Amino acid sequence: MADSTALASDLLEVSLGPQHPSTHGVFRMQTVLDGETIVKLKPVMGYLHRNHEQLGEQMTYIASFPFTDRLDYFCAMTNNLGLAIAIEKLAGIDVTERGEYIRVIMAELTRLVNHTAVTGFLLNDMGAFGTPLLYAFREREKILDLFEMASGSRMMCNYIRPGGVREDLPEGFLEQARRIVDDYPRFLDEFEALLTDNEIIRQRTERVGILPKELAVSAGVTGPMLRASGVDYDIRKVDGYSVYPRFPFKVPLGTVGDVYDRYYVRILEMRESVKILRQALKDIPGGPAISPKGAALTKAPRTFRPPKGDAYGRIEAPKGELGFYLVSDGSNQPWRYHIRAPSFINLTVLEDMCLGRKIADAIIILGAVDIVMGEVDR
Repeated sequence: MADSTALASDLLEVSLGPQHPSTHGVFRMQTVLDGETIVKLKPVMGYLHRNHEQLGEQMTYIASFPFTDRLDYFCAMTNNLGLAIAIEKLAGIDVTERGEYIRVIMAELTRLVNHTAVTGFLLNDMGAFGTPLLYAFREREKILDLFEMASGSRMMCNYIRPGGVREDLPEGFLEQARRIVDDYPRFLDEFEALLTDNEIIRQRTERVGILPKELAVSAGVTGPMLRASGVDYDIRKVDGYSVYPRFPFKVPLGTVGDVYDRYYVRILEMRESVKILRQALKDIPGGPAISPKGAALTKAPRTFRPPKGDAYGRIEAPKGELGFYLVSDGSNQPWRYHIRAPSFINLTVLEDMCLGRKIADAIIILGAVDIVMGEVDR
């Protein structure tokens, strides 16, 4: 006789998303569940078609800068920087000292914006809507004020150019930036007092979504996700681009590679960004903000024809390695324009981190990856 206490169950296929607050954009997780346990998960992309790379091949090199703003719309400044470095390598364009310092200042302010926001969103994913997210956005707004002062826009900045930046910093910018940066550790202390040792947060995040370092490396994962798995790799250190070698800073690492480590590595990275910013704001030199060759390119982009060849420019963007690959055929438009976007690459290990976990875990595992769909589908 069959055991009457045994309950037969079938696997259930459930589609999570596209639904913006939980799947962070037009993104779907096609899951197979045994009860609430995930036994299979397929990331489904392709709902957003920006055609960014094809557009980049149909316009001048400078004309693509406003489009890079919209790849990862939390990180417009660093998106601009990645393309500028690729163009500089392709055409041999020098960058002024002041331009390099301004770039580093904007890049590290962007890192603060990104990491602060994603931490607030992660708590929102756990169901803690309110204080953490609103605290994060309060601080984010202060930095967006700085971006608006310099570029005229809070998010779509279109500011960095080959050879430096589009315009020099306005009067009062450096003083306001110093006040915000000096006050940021107080906010981080306040944030950590709420979150870091919170019992509920630790129970929800520790040993959840573990990414072994071997898998992270083989999958090409970069940025805070990679460092949370204990891999010491930061392009600011490895490549030493711009003037980063002048600023001593640490590369925070995790030990387990779980959601908690990914949260805490970002907190520590913000503290290191504050150190870099304090040094850069203190030591920024005078002089022009853009080199003569860069200024000429900005003013007359249709006349710019780099020599035939190719170049790959990459940076340590807040989400990981952001790279721009350009191939020139000698015309004023790229023959090939390709982007290595960290959101896309880092999503490839989502199933590995979710298998065996519950549905509610999948939402926070996805949140801790830190994606913006604009750079996933382009």
